[in-house]
Amino acid sequence: MFDYKLLSQIEGPDDLKKLTVAELAELSDELTHMIRTTVEDVGGHYATPLGVVDLTIALHYIYNSPTDKLVWDVGHQAYAHKILTGRRDRFNTLRQKGGISGYLRRTESPHDVIGAGHASTAISSALGIAHARDMNGTDEKVIAIVGDGAMTGGLSWEGINNLGYHRTQLVIVLNDNSMSISPSVGALSKYLTKITTHPTYNKMRDDIWHVTGRIPGRLSQFTRRILRKTEEGIKGILTPGVLFEELGLRYIGPVDGHSMEDLVRTFKAVRSMPNPTLVHVYTHKGKGSELAEAEPSKYYSLPGKSVSKKQKPAPDYSKVFGSVAAQLAESNEKIICITAAMGIGTGMSEFSEKFPGRYKDVGIAEEHAVTYASGLATDGFRPIVALYSTFMQRAWDNIFHDVLLQNLPVTFCLDRSGVVGSDGPTHHGIFDIALLRQLPGMIVTAPGNGDELRDLAATALYQNQAFSIRYPKATSEKFTPGREPEILPIGGWETLHSGEEIALLATGSMVEIALSAMDEIKKTLGFAPTLINARFIKPMDEELLTSLAQNHRYLLTLEEGILAGGFGSGVLEFISDRQIRVKVDRLGIGDRYIEHATRREQLNELGFTTQGILQKIQSLRGKKDG
Repeated sequence: MFDYKLLSQIEGPDDLKKLTVAELAELSDELTHMIRTTVEDVGGHYATPLGVVDLTIALHYIYNSPTDKLVWDVGHQAYAHKILTGRRDRFNTLRQKGGISGYLRRTESPHDVIGAGHASTAISSALGIAHARDMNGTDEKVIAIVGDGAMTGGLSWEGINNLGYHRTQLVIVLNDNSMSISPSVGALSKYLTKITTHPTYNKMRDDIWHVTGRIPGRLSQFTRRILRKTEEGIKGILTPGVLFEELGLRYIGPVDGHSMEDLVRTFKAVRSMPNPTLVHVYTHKGKGSELAEAEPSKYYSLPGKSVSKKQKPAPDYSKVFGSVAAQLAESNEKIICITAAMGIGTGMSEFSEKFPGRYKDVGIAEEHAVTYASGLATDGFRPIVALYSTFMQRAWDNIFHDVLLQNLPVTFCLDRSGVVGSDGPTHHGIFDIALLRQLPGMIVTAPGNGDELRDLAATALYQNQAFSIRYPKATSEKFTPGREPEILPIGGWETLHSGEEIALLATGSMVEIALSAMDEIKKTLGFAPTLINARFIKPMDEELLTSLAQNHRYLLTLEEGILAGGFGSGVLEFISDRQIRVKVDRLGIGDRYIEHATRREQLNELGFTTQGILQKIQSLRGKKDG
């Protein structure tokens, strides 16, 4: 058992203030060890939270959370924050069912001011908090901690633009971990930062500004302009801060994010500044782990020791998509793959290596990714936009306005559709069917296995309409590398088993679950139902659906998505509009958010199992005819 001499005494941020700056560095080592060993054991994000340990300690040392408001952008930065704010003894339950979340949760702690799972939200939220403070007449400080990746998102710049206009107290900490400390963090830059954060300098600066304001006429404006340009010129030469200064923020930095002395000195000075300020901090992803420092992308997250390392019979859907995209691009030079800072997560490694000029990572900017794709499509290119389903939600208007209204053939491949396990409610991809099914001109599909993903992707590129393909965070069950794709008829379903009395209409991941349940269903009921692979959610196979409704007493739809507006809703609408007399029930996700747990635990809880399907069938058959 590791002896946490200092960390064992930290029950909350107030205990930090009892330590010396030298002791803070020792505490950093202990905190790094706890995060590293815990994540290696139970899984979770790895490189990013390790890189921000020193910064977190310094912020809590100077500011008084939860009175002062620390607003974190992308919650997996906040592991150290969780440990220092009363969750140390529960940290080993990270991302487990009933344990603490891997992200920020307002219901988990008063120190989690705003929950954050998607990027680029902190500045806007923090500005709202700052204005609420101003209107309430209180004086707490507001700090937004933003990773450099999140600064690629347009929402961050919308917030900065508004902050620069309103001129209230708010500190943005730019956690820049994109590189090792650059030459700009040298002696001159360090000296400049010391000067510009020194109280005497700032008082002198303000006094000179007021004095020059008393000079008569145009001479005052001229003098002030010269003074401002002189300061901006020095900063422009030595730092990258002139852009932020022009937007109305005071720029401080760059600061070494692993020098506790520099961090404490800087934040102590900045705390008393009344106007918007950006503190630029350079950090190393993976600090404290040699492997993660050397390859931060590879060690972005870890599965944990409890995850089975057995060879899977088929690759996961992300890898299948990457393989399929590369295969199709071999014979179609117009294919361009676009992702939003999730190249590895969406399986794009193979494609990016084979076709570097046709791979576009636009940063954390899903809206831009979609509209950029629409521009490519106007000139005959066939863009494939690969996004996590949960992040696609941010670009819904762009899909509507810039793709569908323009009648452009953009293909959307939505990874992590369905429940995603320990990342929890911010990351479940359960709304994409309902969001996309309502848009005119959008084809919505879900493959039942990896080979069908290839067929649907080829079909999407064969026709000239917007097309979406959703697939889960799961094994693809069946994938044959190199097999030639089959072009599928738009809207065509597949009959996997012809049976009687009840028809199961399964889509996507539910196809394999239903297939595995067939023997038990037959054994329990004494007969086998019909099983349909409803790979096209929109348009549906209207001819087959009509026949099924007329020749079965019951229809049961199965989908790994929200029921409101989902696939089952589409079936009900079809049956109702045509006044066909058949009982319909739906198995899907109700009107609630799904908490973090393993994906298997979530599927069991939702009834996406053999027993869950059986219970739905028995309930449906037990209802009296209306």
